[in-house]
Amino acid sequence: HDYLNLEFIYTQHTNDKTQKERQGRILQRFPEKDWEDSPFPQGIELFCQPSGWQLVPERQPPSFFVAVLTDINSERHYCACFTFWEDLDNPQKAGASEADEVDEELSVVQPAKVFAPKSLVLVSRLDYTEVYRNCLGLIYTVNVDGLTVPLETVIGNLLTCIIPIDGGSQRTITLGAGDRQVIQTPINDSLPVSGSSVAQLFRQLGIVNVLCLFCAALTEHKILFLSSSYQRLTDACRGLLAIMFPLKYSFTYVPILPGKLLEVLSTPTPFIIGVNSFFRSETQELLDVIIADLDGGTVTIPECVHISPLPEPLLQQTQTLLSMILDPELEIADHAFPPQSVQPSDKEIRAVFLWLFARLFQGYRWCLHIIRIHPEPVIRFHKAAFLGQRALTEDDFLMKVLDGMAFAGFVSERGPPYRATDLFDDLVANEVERIRQEESYPHKVMNHIKELAEQLFKNENPYPAVAMHKVQRPSENSQSTAQSQTPFPDLDDVAVQLFIDHAAAKLKTAPPVVKAELKAMVPSGPLLDIVDRNGSMIANSARRLEVVRNCITYIFENKMLEAKKLMPAVLRALKGRAARICLTQELNQHVLQNRAVLDDQQFDYIVRMMNCTLQDCSHMDEHGIGAALLPLVTAFCRKLGAGITQFAYSCVQEHMLWTNMQFWEAMFYSDVQNHIRALYLETEDGGQQNNLVNSDLREISALELASEQNRLWPTLSKEMQAERVQKEESTVFSQAIHYANRMSYLLLPLDTSKNRLLRSTGLGDVESVSNSYVTNSIAGSMAESYDTESGFEDAESSDVANSVVRFINRFVDKVCNESGVTNEHLKALHTMIPDIVQMHIETLDAVHRESKRLPPIQKPKLLRPTLLAGEELVMDGMRVHLIPDGREEATGQMGGPPLLPAEGAIFLTTYRLIFKGTPTDPLVGEQVVTRSFPIASLTKEKRISVTLPMDQFVQEGLQLRSCTFQLMKIAFDEEVASDLAEVFRKHMHKLRYPQHVQGTFAFTVGQCGKIMVEHKTKDKNQSLKTLSKNLVKSAKRTIGRQYVTRKKYVPPTWENRSSLQSEFDEDEISGNHSWSFLLTPKEKQTMSNVVERACCRDYQRLGLGTLSNSLTRSKNEPFRISTANRMYTICRSYPGLLIVPQSIPDTTIHRICRCYRQNRFPVVCWRNSRTKAVLLRSAGLHAKGVVGFFKSPNAPTAVPSQADSTSLEQEKYLQAIISSMPSYSENTGRNTLSGFTSTSVPVRGAPIRGSGRLSAYNPDVGTRLAGKESPQPNGGPSEALFLRQQKAYLYIIGDKAQLKGGKQDSFQQWEVVPIEVCDVRQVKNSFKKLMKACVPSSPPSDPNMSFLRSLEDSEWMLHRVLQVSVLVVELLNTGSSVMVSLEDGWDVTTQVVSLVQLLSDPYYRTFDGFRLLVEKEWLSFGHRFSHRGAQTLASQSSGFTPVFLQFLDCVHQIHHQFPMEFEFSQYYLKFLAYHYVSNRFRTFLLDSDYERIELGVLYEEKGERKSPQVCKSVWDYIDRLNKKTPIFYNYMYSPEDDEVLRPYTFISNLKVWDFYMEETLSEGPSYDWELRSRQEHMAEETPEKPDTSGPKSQRRIVWPCYDNLSKAVPDAITKLLQDLQSLEAELGQTSEKWKDTWDKIKTTQRIEPKLESKVRPSSLCLCRHQRRSQGVYLQESGVGSSINLALDFASVREMANVNNLFLPCPNRSFEGILFKKGALLKPWKPRWFVLDKTKHQLRYYESRQDKECKGVIDLAEVESVTPGTPTMGAPKNIEEKAFFDLKTTKRVYNFCAQDSLNAQLWMDSVQSCLSDA
Repeated sequence: HDYLNLEFIYTQHTNDKTQKERQGRILQRFPEKDWEDSPFPQGIELFCQPSGWQLVPERQPPSFFVAVLTDINSERHYCACFTFWEDLDNPQKAGASEADEVDEELSVVQPAKVFAPKSLVLVSRLDYTEVYRNCLGLIYTVNVDGLTVPLETVIGNLLTCIIPIDGGSQRTITLGAGDRQVIQTPINDSLPVSGSSVAQLFRQLGIVNVLCLFCAALTEHKILFLSSSYQRLTDACRGLLAIMFPLKYSFTYVPILPGKLLEVLSTPTPFIIGVNSFFRSETQELLDVIIADLDGGTVTIPECVHISPLPEPLLQQTQTLLSMILDPELEIADHAFPPQSVQPSDKEIRAVFLWLFARLFQGYRWCLHIIRIHPEPVIRFHKAAFLGQRALTEDDFLMKVLDGMAFAGFVSERGPPYRATDLFDDLVANEVERIRQEESYPHKVMNHIKELAEQLFKNENPYPAVAMHKVQRPSENSQSTAQSQTPFPDLDDVAVQLFIDHAAAKLKTAPPVVKAELKAMVPSGPLLDIVDRNGSMIANSARRLEVVRNCITYIFENKMLEAKKLMPAVLRALKGRAARICLTQELNQHVLQNRAVLDDQQFDYIVRMMNCTLQDCSHMDEHGIGAALLPLVTAFCRKLGAGITQFAYSCVQEHMLWTNMQFWEAMFYSDVQNHIRALYLETEDGGQQNNLVNSDLREISALELASEQNRLWPTLSKEMQAERVQKEESTVFSQAIHYANRMSYLLLPLDTSKNRLLRSTGLGDVESVSNSYVTNSIAGSMAESYDTESGFEDAESSDVANSVVRFINRFVDKVCNESGVTNEHLKALHTMIPDIVQMHIETLDAVHRESKRLPPIQKPKLLRPTLLAGEELVMDGMRVHLIPDGREEATGQMGGPPLLPAEGAIFLTTYRLIFKGTPTDPLVGEQVVTRSFPIASLTKEKRISVTLPMDQFVQEGLQLRSCTFQLMKIAFDEEVASDLAEVFRKHMHKLRYPQHVQGTFAFTVGQCGKIMVEHKTKDKNQSLKTLSKNLVKSAKRTIGRQYVTRKKYVPPTWENRSSLQSEFDEDEISGNHSWSFLLTPKEKQTMSNVVERACCRDYQRLGLGTLSNSLTRSKNEPFRISTANRMYTICRSYPGLLIVPQSIPDTTIHRICRCYRQNRFPVVCWRNSRTKAVLLRSAGLHAKGVVGFFKSPNAPTAVPSQADSTSLEQEKYLQAIISSMPSYSENTGRNTLSGFTSTSVPVRGAPIRGSGRLSAYNPDVGTRLAGKESPQPNGGPSEALFLRQQKAYLYIIGDKAQLKGGKQDSFQQWEVVPIEVCDVRQVKNSFKKLMKACVPSSPPSDPNMSFLRSLEDSEWMLHRVLQVSVLVVELLNTGSSVMVSLEDGWDVTTQVVSLVQLLSDPYYRTFDGFRLLVEKEWLSFGHRFSHRGAQTLASQSSGFTPVFLQFLDCVHQIHHQFPMEFEFSQYYLKFLAYHYVSNRFRTFLLDSDYERIELGVLYEEKGERKSPQVCKSVWDYIDRLNKKTPIFYNYMYSPEDDEVLRPYTFISNLKVWDFYMEETLSEGPSYDWELRSRQEHMAEETPEKPDTSGPKSQRRIVWPCYDNLSKAVPDAITKLLQDLQSLEAELGQTSEKWKDTWDKIKTTQRIEPKLESKVRPSSLCLCRHQRRSQGVYLQESGVGSSINLALDFASVREMANVNNLFLPCPNRSFEGILFKKGALLKPWKPRWFVLDKTKHQLRYYESRQDKECKGVIDLAEVESVTPGTPTMGAPKNIEEKAFFDLKTTKRVYNFCAQDSLNAQLWMDSVQSCLSDA
């Protein structure tokens, strides 16, 4: 029984002469000696005036507050402090010094009086603020009003009041001054008393702020309250503690901190402290303290502090409830008659938090482990299990709360099973079900909360009616007439002491009060329903569990083949928790007497399943799966040899779980609990057999048992008690030995020389201790010390042993201390552990030796790839796994079989990198998976580490990316040594980046041995020699002496070339206009070769100059072929023959070429046959060239003699081009774009400005380029554009960045169009992004990054190039010449120039024309294929830049829009795209004709073909292949004469090229045709097994991403041609070439009279806009093969649109027109209806011709067909019987036929369909 222990202290202000600082001192205290059970708190005078003792000039009103002090035993003492002010003693009495001091301090004019504070303080261990306020007020009143009662009596009475702590009693007390007060004690002491402090706290700070503080306090942050009122600080702290119930705050708690002690705030531990706002400035520099300002209502959280919020949905629900309580008017704020408002109740808010904790901690008692019952219960909390049941293992808040001190206190206070219970215990045990059902109905929850609030209120105010206080207050006048006030007297200690002694004596004689302790068993409440991650159990989990069970049954029945098939499905299923638990239960059934001996194969499967299960367990093991497997890993074993057994544990050690101390502790405690439970069940079984039979049959839980034992404990004899304690202790001890063994099993690796596990985790991780109070900083330092001791440097076995011994020792120390094991036993354990470990190491060594002798598990046979002729293996196959990447088709996630992961081998050949293997999923195991790409196309290789799903080891792997849009993620099998993998990488690098182009496959093919051509080798090649000789000759004459000493002329690097060439003396070389001059016979041969080159044939076709009679040129031709560059001296990267204006002599060319980058001066490359406008190409101007070109001619330049002439010659050159145009000679007026008087428009993307003279230009040019709305929708070109009179004769398209500030002369007839182009870097980066978008290396983690989004982000800028090209086409078409002069003239320029020719000239859309276009513009004009493709070691750093691929993609876009204009198919473009990077052919190697001649590649292709199977030119290869198969041919080719194509260029009109996306896993890329024929050949050779399975189906499944679609589902015409060939072969006829057959059919069809059934020919002629395909063309449409050969073949172009002509349609059983009533308020409309019997549906279309189905009525849903009646809006003049209704489960359809007969037909047909079904 506890009493109100009061200390009464009386303190006052003191001035000590020696101290400069004012302090308080204690004047008197009662009792003078401490009470026996509570020592007197020191330093109390600091707390009486927390802001410091001050003198004031005016008397202040008395003040009152309660401070809280905590003593060394963490007991709280409440100091009620009543302060009043007295005038200071007469200054005459005091010495002068004191008066002076006062004077100094006040530093104002000395008033007549000063006032000093005096405090009356009451110290108590109970918290009754109001009572203390009244008592101290009464003492003050007695003194001030001079009542007759002696103060000693009042104080004596006060000190001897007896008040019980709890029990809900009420006491009336009187202090003998005519006063009476009632004190009500709370019913239950464990519930906090809060008064109205919680409601006030919420009023001051608001909901969010208080919740924030609540979470901060629970997660152990530092909290500081500021207020100018002391009482409010105390209340706020009290309120915060009250809402934390049932957790108790166990850190520093000082509601009022005196100013002198402010340094306490920099303590490292958490606290809740209140400080007066007066000290606000001192709190500013605290970095990690959350400051709550009660007066301002703000909470400031520093940046470095992260407060974990409550988990959702609790946070949301709590906020909702709080706002319903604190702002009840919110819901009814909009009501017209709002009810009366009510004050929010303090207890309701507390009830919300009580409800919140009940939800947070529900079921916590099921996670308690009781590890000792006697003499005291010892209880531990299993945190992982608790979090796992709620699926909150990731939740930061709950983790921190459970790790915190408050929760540790909660467990030790509420853990014991036999104790007094309170409201919270009741809530958690009995109300959980109600809380769960109501949680989503806030109003039901509110009712519950009101009930809880009622109980809380009742606890504080058991007798609410009796709140009576009769206490005198000081009279008004006594307060005002301060003059008469007497100072507070000294009291008589003896008198007070007498009172105290008297009361003590009375107590002794009184009978002892016995308070009945209501102890009982604490109910545990219902078990938690286990929540799954996503809130629901995984769908079809039953099916998965079935798979797991079946597989285990098969394994133990030794049906290994069946088990193998199920294995992948099992491993997938084991991702789910239910399946993992099922696995442990199933395996348990196969263990007999703790042992299960398996054979090798069974053992292997069981271990794999265990590993897979453990792999997905977190290190906490929150679902207890590790715990369930622990006994199993020591049960399953296999016999290895004589007396040697290997247990499963030696194969499942690679998991973090085993190194987690918390896991072992939890396991140990649960085992100990089970043993102790068994111990007491036995003793009871003996005595109370009969009782147990009657008791309910459910198992008694350990906590219930413990509770019963605790109840009986006092009744036992001493011997019995000692015996029980001893039994429990030895149980714990035996378990500790058992666990030391278990831990050594799982921590010692099979091969003790490898300590993988220990290394990765460093077992010195002390953080694990489950309920330890070690703060992180200490744990960190301990961990360091362990690490330094453990010396992991040398992996000796003893080193492993030491770390394991240390780990086990730490475990044993911890658990034994917590569970009270005796010291002798503990010492015994410590001596035992090293022996256990050593013994185990010896056993393992034997096992390890034997296990090495086991035959390896059978792995699938490695398949050999088929190789090309001349392709050789560099490294033989290494076993690898092909891992799935970000493409989901192959993994089976989008339907279809899981082809990946696959197991096989990777082969490195001189040409390719090939993976060939079979899927690991045995259900698809028969398929062969091939993925390969040319080694030359490798763009990125990086090391990765991969965890394979089948076995647990992390493998090292490689991720290889190729620019043919292929990605290989491979993991090396464990049989592949890591140094072998390294050798593989080195070889790969060597092949990818040879020293010289001659090291590439195109050169080395067919040569035996390793060929790595060194740069210095001499070439035997004749033509190369001749050329180098010639070059040296001419160089000797021209370059001066310095070069002659060299033996061979080395071409200078690109950077030095331009400077070098300017040193040539031009006149020497180019002065000769005749060819014969200076030409030796050898050179003549070279020249004739040059003449044969493709360009010349093309120039002749275009009429740009002939070479028929070499010297006699007709002078009237405007252009001539110049041979000035025949020795590549003017421009190394141009072809030998160039077209220049007739009037320009070669000397001029030598001069003007220097103005251009790389000397690439403007040359003509194409002429429009109609308008005679020409297209020129050149590089951009040099910076100084630009200046010279546009600025005044006489500006000084580097070479004064030549500067003005160069500029003039350049103008002359351009003028010559202009005058060559017929339009110029006809119309000599000056015309420019600037004739347009339109204001300048700012344009996005690619702005085009007019000349510098006038800022007016044709806005259409700009808008077209910028992709703005052009005059025609859809980005199509406008017809009327540029057809105005004023236009320039020559437009120069230049780089915007270069043409800044150019001024033009007013007489020039050309105009500059500046545009923005993508530079090479942008192309390179956007290509990388495009590859990642099309072939991602892993599935996207960010759900927003869809394929289309990442495609957009790649900025693969085709539309820019297309826009510029279309613009140039327009200009040429309207008769202006165009000069494209961008960058160095070999990237974007080439793209634009070649696209312009392709769009303008139908010839380039044929096989020959396209080849010629590429040879002329890309190869001869020096696109740097080797450099851009990073083909050699030298260009490796520049990276891969696919400029040519961009061009091919643009051609694909045009082809897509005009499928009838191209002779070649889309496959042709893909073929080129693949082989231009593959290095299989020499065509796309090297950077210019000059380099090709130098290497002797250019002209060898003609005569010297040694091996016919090795094709050196891609064009020859295509020709040969085209003769054999129509794969490159476009059947829809039917060109219109001279059509100029104008494609749409908006991004919305472009399609992603399927070259980037498609994959054929069955055979790899289909672009090496010999491989295909070889594979087919091999397939035929393998004899078929006799098939006994009955008739075979004609159908076959075609898998996307696996089968080659064009082969599996060929288009109709290809199929017919194939059939024709095979029929001819059967008949023994010689089959004619496919092309001949095709041509014959076409010609016969044109001549033959049309079939009657066909429409008139005129309708077959599609209009031009219809010729644009919208993405349907025959090549790809797999139409049925039943085509009628008599069909009109001229209409092939229509085929795509009339697929249904080819299809005899058996499935359309009935069709015709019906009127259908639309939905509500919609009219009747005629539709074409098709009744489809096979699909069992009624479809309708807009019209008969329509391909797009408008809707489908599923006949399965039709209930009835009945005659109908006409409704509103029905078609007029139709008989009533023509209407009928179709009723489905969803709606009724109203139909109307043409007449009643027709209606009847329809109804019958539908009815028959229904009855058939």
